[in-house]
Amino acid sequence: MSKSYVIGADVGTMGCKVAIFDEEGALVAEHYQELALHYPRPGWVEQDPDEFYRAVTTGIRACLEQSGIAPGSVAALALDGQMAGVCTVDAQWGTPTVYDSWLDTRCTPYIPVMKEHEPLIIASTGGPVSFAHGPKILWWKGERPETFRRIAKFVQPAGYVAGRLTGLSGDDAFIDYTYLFFSGFSDTAGHRWLPELCDLFDVPVEKLPRIVNPWDIVGRITADAARECGLLSGTPVAAGMGDQPAGALGAGIVEPGMLFDVAGTASVLGLCVDRFTPDVAHHTLFAMPSVLPGLWHPLAYINGGGLNLRWFRDSLAAEENAAAEASGERFYSLFDRLAEGVCPGSDGLIFLPHLAGRQCPNDPAVRGLWAGFTWAHGKPHLFRSMLEGVAYEYASYLRIERELLPGARFTEARVLGGGSCSAVWNQIKADVLGVPYVQLNRSEFAVLGAAVVAGHAVGLFPDMKATVGAWVRPTSRIEPRPEHHAFYQGMVDLYIPLFEAMRSTFTGLAALPAAPA
Repeated sequence: MSKSYVIGADVGTMGCKVAIFDEEGALVAEHYQELALHYPRPGWVEQDPDEFYRAVTTGIRACLEQSGIAPGSVAALALDGQMAGVCTVDAQWGTPTVYDSWLDTRCTPYIPVMKEHEPLIIASTGGPVSFAHGPKILWWKGERPETFRRIAKFVQPAGYVAGRLTGLSGDDAFIDYTYLFFSGFSDTAGHRWLPELCDLFDVPVEKLPRIVNPWDIVGRITADAARECGLLSGTPVAAGMGDQPAGALGAGIVEPGMLFDVAGTASVLGLCVDRFTPDVAHHTLFAMPSVLPGLWHPLAYINGGGLNLRWFRDSLAAEENAAAEASGERFYSLFDRLAEGVCPGSDGLIFLPHLAGRQCPNDPAVRGLWAGFTWAHGKPHLFRSMLEGVAYEYASYLRIERELLPGARFTEARVLGGGSCSAVWNQIKADVLGVPYVQLNRSEFAVLGAAVVAGHAVGLFPDMKATVGAWVRPTSRIEPRPEHHAFYQGMVDLYIPLFEAMRSTFTGLAALPAAPA
């Protein structure tokens, strides 16, 4: 009997990754292609939807050529992608607009408009008002009314590519339920659009796509797409899901009490719970649906948490970076080693990691801050405090979830992303959160989750939970140290009030007029 294969494609912010897996979970081939970010004005961040499509088709063809497998042995394809931004399609699946990125802040004036009704929005969608679908849709409606009239549906990058691969029309546009907590207009638990919210903001519900399951087959590869990507015409394409739920599934976050830490460009802490827990009190956590029915992933994140470390490298430690490159050592390995020599708490130094504004809860005026800085502090202290700042932010999220679920136990945190290889950072997070940190035998989590969904869509993997349980396993475990955990709780108690103490300063800085030339 011939072997079957599945393809997962991840339409990310910085690049697109495509991977082929066999039915036992072995990675057969993978391809990565960088994607361009465009900055036409301050605060505006755009991408080209056509580039998403080209990157996916190029990646599929490259993987097929790399692996040498017959295109007819590919059982199905599913895509995941970045979640909080919006693409648009017209009636013929053209693109009336650019991709309005999750990093784009042009919709800032519409955030207060929606925040007037934030308790209702959170209770219904599971997500606080932020730089996400709701304010972005209002911006296009309010600032570009002629363009808005041309828009048939608002979709996400992965959904746009899936529709292009399968020849969908605007009436066929879809969104799977894992994105709904970012929507601003949904009954997320009920998998439906909420007319009351649409009417409240005068958003025509017909501009919103139909809601589907991640494993629903939304179409089949067209003859034109087959020529471009190398798959057979008629290959099934599943709806797929957002990149965060795809990564959670791919990392085996399938039991209540498990955590996942995406230590990437953004720093994301997510949990696995068995009920919908909207954060109406703190407006901080997003109640993201799991791919698996009945499970939820409350999460919050720092915009650019990992990007802060690159900023430190390029702006404050360029000399050390050059020396590390000359010696053949990675910069981050060097500074991890230096940070290990600094005592917990960085000798009384606290770092706020929100250099681009705070996302959870949303406050664009917040900025980065080092508090407690003295002549005794050097670059290793600064670096360690940046690692600890992310952990303190995570601790604030975990405290909120414990309020929402009294008595909840958290068993382990599975760490994903480029920062997962930092032993010192994993130990800091374990100590601060009081939760063991686990590294895994895989690294391609989002595309793996998408591939599992593709296989489930065509009956290859009847039980997604059992499938990832067989494919993904821990390779190392870092235990929290009780004495360090106790010490760090005092640091978290100092970290959390800093935002309120600095509020008027941050607000004033954000309101400053442009400096004279």
